[in-house]
Amino acid sequence: MKVRTRSSAIIGALFLAASLTLTTASADEPPAAPSAQVVLTEVARAQGPSAGAPGPDGKVWIAERAGTVRVLGDYGLSDPVLDISAETTTDGERGLLGVAFDPEFAHFYISYTDLEGTSTIDEFAVEDGRLQPDTRRTVLTQEQPYPNHNGGDIKFGPDGYLYIAFGDGGSGGDPHGNGQNLDTLLGKILRIDPTGGEPYAIPSDNPFVAEEGAKDEIWAYGLRNPWRFSFDAGTGDLLIGDVGQSEWEEIDWAPASSKGGENYGWSSMEGNHPFRGGTEPANHVPPVHEYDRSGLGCSVTGGFVYRGEGIADLAGSYVYSDYCDGTLRTLRIEDGAVTEEGDLGVQGGEVISFVEAADGELYVLAIGGTISRLDPA
Repeated sequence: MKVRTRSSAIIGALFLAASLTLTTASADEPPAAPSAQVVLTEVARAQGPSAGAPGPDGKVWIAERAGTVRVLGDYGLSDPVLDISAETTTDGERGLLGVAFDPEFAHFYISYTDLEGTSTIDEFAVEDGRLQPDTRRTVLTQEQPYPNHNGGDIKFGPDGYLYIAFGDGGSGGDPHGNGQNLDTLLGKILRIDPTGGEPYAIPSDNPFVAEEGAKDEIWAYGLRNPWRFSFDAGTGDLLIGDVGQSEWEEIDWAPASSKGGENYGWSSMEGNHPFRGGTEPANHVPPVHEYDRSGLGCSVTGGFVYRGEGIADLAGSYVYSDYCDGTLRTLRIEDGAVTEEGDLGVQGGEVISFVEAADGELYVLAIGGTISRLDPA
């Protein structure tokens, strides 16, 4: 799910792309942050864990890429509470890519690619913490021209609406120009009200509502493969880990006060740099952070701002990683600028996703199967 063509052979056309040496665009690098003392505690193993979400009763629900969902308990993972393995495929970067509950835990949403590769968002009603299979319905679909850059992350924002991340459609270099094209949902983050209409409603304050030649669902655009995004539980700010093409991985930021419409530049830009002779759009919102591929990294894995209580020195830091490097790193961001960078000194393996539990503690998912909790050392 975060693939660059050069890396596909490394992980069987799975999640790839970008770098370890975290250089910044500016010659004046922010100071290193004091390192919190942490360890990764393995709490369970799964078959290709791909995503997760906090669920009823404070439990963490874990999605496995092949199509199953399990609940994390005190003694590991439960038997599957959902199994759509007959309806999806793990070819390329496909599979079960995202899960989310609405704020009331009344509905559960899954984001997956069907057997034809079409990105699909389905909804289940939830009663007494259990999925109701007979209530399943499809909310939104998007055809994918290639088997990579599907995106697939889903989150409910502080406003109660469902946000959906789609990549640019795949191949390499955005051959169809989807990133800058407002007439497609590809290369975008969407914002919808899944229960406000049939199959969904569009919030009236979405930035491109009624704009000719633009899709009403779009919240932000100019994204290559926004594999993982999150909202800061403390501030409501939006952070996006967008996987780069050839040289630069980027993390994008928008304040909670944003009205949407941000253009993050792809495929005219890769990070702060013109891509293949592109011209920087006049409305380009540059990344809050970027790093190059001069080291071992290949594909940014966006994380969360830590708001738990277990690691005091980590409070307010954005924790993220890279699929190929696996080191957990941190940023402190103030008013849209990075003020500190840090290295937690722990290695999570091939980090494919983070999960923020209801209590603000963070879990790290590695595609090899480990589910680990970030604990104080």
